Parts: sequence; structure tokens; C-alpha cells
Amino acid sequence: MVGTQHAARILVASNRGPVSYALGDDGELTSRRGGGGLVSGLSAIGPDAEAVWVCAALSDGDREAVRRGVGEDGVRMIAVERPVFEAAYNGIANSVLWFVHHLLYQTPLEPVFDEDFRGQWASYQAYNAAFADALAQEADRGAAVVVQDYHLSLVPAMLRERRPDLRIGHFTHTPWAPPDYFRLLPDDVAEEVLGGILGADRAGFLTRRWADAFAACCQTLLGATVTTTPAGPEVTWRGRTTRLGVHGLGADGDFLRERAHRPDVAERITALRAETGAGRKLIVRVDRTELSKNIVRGLLAYRQLLTDRPEWRERVVHVAFAYPSRQDLPLYRDYTAEVARLAAAINEEYGTPGWDPVLLKVDDDFARSLAAYRLADVALVNPIRDGMNLVAKEVPVVSDHGVALVLSREAGAHAELGDDAISVNPYDIRATAAALHTALTLPDADRAARTKRLADASTALPPSRWFLEQLRELQG
Repeated sequence: MVGTQHAARILVASNRGPVSYALGDDGELTSRRGGGGLVSGLSAIGPDAEAVWVCAALSDGDREAVRRGVGEDGVRMIAVERPVFEAAYNGIANSVLWFVHHLLYQTPLEPVFDEDFRGQWASYQAYNAAFADALAQEADRGAAVVVQDYHLSLVPAMLRERRPDLRIGHFTHTPWAPPDYFRLLPDDVAEEVLGGILGADRAGFLTRRWADAFAACCQTLLGATVTTTPAGPEVTWRGRTTRLGVHGLGADGDFLRERAHRPDVAERITALRAETGAGRKLIVRVDRTELSKNIVRGLLAYRQLLTDRPEWRERVVHVAFAYPSRQDLPLYRDYTAEVARLAAAINEEYGTPGWDPVLLKVDDDFARSLAAYRLADVALVNPIRDGMNLVAKEVPVVSDHGVALVLSREAGAHAELGDDAISVNPYDIRATAAALHTALTLPDADRAARTKRLADASTALPPSRWFLEQLRELQG
């Protein structure tokens, strides 16, 4: 166990932590630091802030590190029993809550909330309780605790019972479902999720739309009172009031610009140009093969573009980076396979000896992603539904010659970037194909002006400020 009991003044709780461990064949443990907004935020508050990060042991290496008592100062890693973790993480968080918030269910067949579900839900409760216990142990009196995301929806209320002296915040990184969809959940489960977050003093969301949806669920399903105040909406339920806040996570412009001009990215640019051919326009997408990212419909729209606008044949390449995600779930494996099948079918249908219409890459390579960002003439970001979508914000920041952004109106980023993007209904193939044509033909001056405004909006709240703003609001 790392950390001194009742010592931390600032605590973060998340499923994935800032460090991970790998177990070598020789039995040696090696650690690797992660990045992201929370890491930046905790770094920004300084080493004397007495902060602790509570996270889960995800890998075998992580679990071995916990068993041996290996760790880093300021990190408390929890090793929940693997069957409990798998049921909580894959069974509930990723296969129920994620599906509800992203409106992904095919309702004639799913969801089915049977006895297997009830067993998984008990594991989700136990997983959240383990976090609440660890936070209660680590926190100094009156400390500020910031709980992250849908994996830990129940933690605020559980922690409130254990430590009513704490200032507790929760931040949701996903969209929030509207009441009619959220109530697909069993009534008791829906109440427990909403009530769990309402255990916080403050609940944060990426956009006003998601915050309003949460408030509507509380009002409709719980009978809670929603009040609008000068400081923002408040939800009152069972005698407690939770303030709602909006913090639109932005791109880390300084990091991206520096990282995008390192030698390894220059090497990837040369390689991509060789693969796509000189002088061709590039439509770029960079995504995980997550069901909500809508990669298949993006490929269908590109095929429609080649059908409707034959003048683009041999003049454009769709560079699609689709990095595998959640491959331990059969539905995700099937989706990944469909992405590969459709890309191959488009190349077979339209390709010529000197031109592959689609360049699909499935091996994760951050330097290559940045190279594609820099080269993109068009960025295609068409999720079915997304809490924010940082790719939409990152591409304009590092673009070499200006980029046209084709952006789903269902992405959270659309609230900030919609005026300078080309908006699409993510389900409409014909309209998305037309938007791609518009983007490809955008005049240079218009493209440059839009890119500048998109980059400015995208970096308005960089990760460190995003975290510090939440902390300030919670402590204020």
C-alpha cells in the first residue's frame, strides 16, 4: 500500500491510474508513466499539495506490484479480485453504462437484465465500494476528492457515508443519456447510479447538453428538484444539493505542437506520403475501434463519395487509423473485423494499380497519428455520440496547411467547434459524403481561417487548467 492514512489533501480516483507495471520473464517489474489531463493537472498543483491518486490494478504486472508492496509515492493501487473486476469493468461499465450513455443498444434484442446482470451489478457495487474504502482511508479531514467517470458512479454516495467531512466531486467523461433512454436500466439501478453521483458536492460534465440530460434524469426518474442559479444548475434530492458544472476539456496545444515536430513524426510523414502518393488529398480519421466512433458509416460515406463524385478517384486517399479497443468483448472483435472487411471491399471495388482508396492501419502508433494530423486535408470525426472527442480538437492544432473538419453534431466537441466545422448527421451516409466533397473543395483562405479559429477554441481549456478549474470550484 502506498500512501499514509488520513494524509492526503487532494485525491483523484479513476479506473486507470498514472502508472502501470509489466512483469518480465525474469520476474522483474518495470513501471511506465501515463499521460493525459489528470496527470497534467496533478503536476500543475505542485509536489507539496499532498495529493494521492487511487486507481485499479489492471494488469498482471499491476497486481504483482500490489502483492509485493511496490509502488510510487502518491499512488494507491487497488487489486480487486479479478472476477469482480471483470464483471464490474466489462460486464457493467463497458457493456451497460457505456451502451446506455452512447445510445448503442439494439433494443429489439438487448438489453436483457437477468440474473447474470444482477451478479455483475453486485460486482460493480463491490468495485465502487473498494474505491470508497481506499479514499476514506487516504483522505485528510476536509480533503477534496475528484472521482472520475462512469466506472465509479457509485463512489461519491458511498464515500459520503464513510467520510461526510470530505468535499467530493465527480466528473463524467461520456455523454449522458436522456431520461427516456436512461430508464432502460432497471429502476433500482438507475436510481443507484443517479444517487451515487448526487452524493457529490459537485458533478462535472464536458458540455451543457450532458449536464442538462443528467439533471433531466434526476428530475424525471428521482423526482429531484432542479434549480437554476447564477453559479449554474443545482439538483436537490433527499435533503442534499449537488451543483452541476461544465468543463470542456481541451487539447494540450503546447505538447502537441512540440511532439508533432520530433524526428519520428517526420519519418512517419515521409512514409505516409510514399504510401498515399504525392499530390493526393487526404481524408484522415484516427479512432479506437469503439462502437460509438462510427467508423463503418464513415467508410460507407467515403465509398458514396467515390460513387457520386468519380472525379475524386485516384485524387484522394482515406487514411483510416482504427486502433483495436476492448477486443476481449466479442461484439468489439466483430466490429473491428467489419471495419477491415469494408476497407478491403472499397479497395477491391475502386482501386487501381497505382491507387488504394483506403489506407487502413490498426497498429497503434502515436507518432504516425500526429503525422496524419499534420498532413490531413480533411479530418473526419463522425461519432454516433461522444462525450467530447479530442481528435477533433487535436488535428487543427498541428495541421501544417489547414484542415477542414467534418464533425458529427453528436460529438460533445460540436458545441465548441460547430461554427467552423462542416456538421453532419452521423447516420446519414449521403449527407456525410456530400460534406466530404465540400470539405475537399473548401477554398484555401476559408480553410486556413477556419483552422485558426478551430485551434484557438480547441486549446481554450488545456488539460491542466481543466483539472485545476474543477478543483477550484470544488474547494471554493
